[in-house]
Amino acid sequence: MSIKTDHRALPLSPRKRAGLKAMLGASALLLSACATQPPQKAPVMAQSYMAATANPMASNVASDILARGGNAVDAAIAGQMMLAVVEPQASGLGGGSAVLFWEKQTGKLSFYDGLASAPASVPEDYTKDAQGKQIPHAMLERTGRVVAVPGTLRTLALLHKRYGKLPWADLFTQAIATARNGFPMPGYLHLVLTERPDLAKLPDFAAYFDAGQRPLPQGTLLHNTALADTLTRIAQNGAESFYAPENAKRIAQAVAQGPYPGHITPADFAAYKVRERAPLCIHAFGRRICTAAPPVAGGLAVLQQLALLDRMQIGRYAPGSVQAAHLLLEASRLAEADRRKYAADPDFVPVATSYLLSPDYLESRARQIDETTAAPKVSPGVIPADQAPLPASDAMTVPATTHLSIHDSFGNALSFTTTINLNFGADIVVDGMVLNDAITNFATHPVVDGQRVANAIAPGKRPITTMAPTIVFGADNTPEVIIGAGGGARIIDSVVQSLVGYLAWGQNIRTAIEQPRIGAQNRAEELEHGTAAAALAPALRKMGHNPKSAVMNAAVQGITRGPSGLEGWGDPHRDGVAVGH
Repeated sequence: MSIKTDHRALPLSPRKRAGLKAMLGASALLLSACATQPPQKAPVMAQSYMAATANPMASNVASDILARGGNAVDAAIAGQMMLAVVEPQASGLGGGSAVLFWEKQTGKLSFYDGLASAPASVPEDYTKDAQGKQIPHAMLERTGRVVAVPGTLRTLALLHKRYGKLPWADLFTQAIATARNGFPMPGYLHLVLTERPDLAKLPDFAAYFDAGQRPLPQGTLLHNTALADTLTRIAQNGAESFYAPENAKRIAQAVAQGPYPGHITPADFAAYKVRERAPLCIHAFGRRICTAAPPVAGGLAVLQQLALLDRMQIGRYAPGSVQAAHLLLEASRLAEADRRKYAADPDFVPVATSYLLSPDYLESRARQIDETTAAPKVSPGVIPADQAPLPASDAMTVPATTHLSIHDSFGNALSFTTTINLNFGADIVVDGMVLNDAITNFATHPVVDGQRVANAIAPGKRPITTMAPTIVFGADNTPEVIIGAGGGARIIDSVVQSLVGYLAWGQNIRTAIEQPRIGAQNRAEELEHGTAAAALAPALRKMGHNPKSAVMNAAVQGITRGPSGLEGWGDPHRDGVAVGH
């Protein structure tokens, strides 16, 4: 699906124009602010290929595959297998994925929905026990009850069958060796373990901690021989060995343990199917911008925000200015309201993506943004009654997930977001791999005002996710930007702000990614703690905002293609690195 939008700015009303003049004082001040922007930092540069991931070992193995003649799909598989070893808290064999792939030869952009899906026997309200009593969220999110059927491996196998160049087994070699021989404790893994001291009490995670139940020091050599054996079986026997009855039964048995057992069966593994869906595309900032479609709700929100910010001509204002921050927050609030109400699995609920991205609708939403004052309340937009007019509801999600951006020497581009949901998913480990808790992405209140909400759980249904793998096409209609992020709801704002930096402010990809973060997708207006963004709080409060300082740990991985070749950057919010040649 490709939906064109008019990206001309909306005319300002006399009231808005007067308020804007009072706020800015004079255009000379704005020009001065733009002229005094700090110098840009140099990104990683390459001529032939590049991979950007959240861990240097994953970026290096992906780059090695590209150097050996592999393509973006091959590199993504090798990178994900390495991330399963060195970044086990964020993604792996037990999770789900969203993949946006552009094939140079055909000029076709494809979206593969490999999100984890609900088992066939899930209850209508997963948040209540067998007696109908509410399960405390803190207990629920770390139990077998919230484990969904993993989709990552079957997705990667399908991509390899269609596009891969190197043998499947070759893509596992380095991950297997790393898991078996050991790897130094990464910085971000150490940080996550510091935040989860409770894991020290669980046998499957005890190897990450010392006798005093403190995380082992960064750089300590870690091993995961059980995962090495699992990866070896899959490398030798193919992805279907993971979905075969014997392996599925082991996972189902593990999920069935504990006070709140899950509902997965081997039949659920056999029934799982990768969904191919039409990507969502709009025109904004003079480019065609494409992303994943629902149930990947993050993509819809990214496109809406970019369309609104283009209409409000955010490029007029200096990055880091109060006015730019105001527009980022207002656009984020509007898009957040829409995604929470209208996004869902389109196989179960009609999702009005065409209407929500239509020029008339976007212009009506842009007119709700006052240049000088924050809206006291933001509500979802009004859409036609026959297009999913269901109540809104919330899910339990918190930041996690990871992302890989890849451009190969053949001209193919791949934007790949992958997750086990919360850090360490359901805290359940089988054969060295961590299982997801993706069911927490379904609505926690499935019925509102007597109606089942759009994102209510159902057998075989996929919950919405804030993933947002994105590819921006340049004037030659080939990929100019490959981008995405890990980090829960903050994924959306981080991708938007990075793209605004590149598309509206002319920043290179490193400078765009390293901006202090601002956003409102995580249930509140947030300014990145300890940065220049946090210093904007007093001025924003005068405009009617209610921002709070927050640790913004979403990690963006981006690659751009221009006349001088490829430029890339891995987000320092985690252990991100871009590697290319």
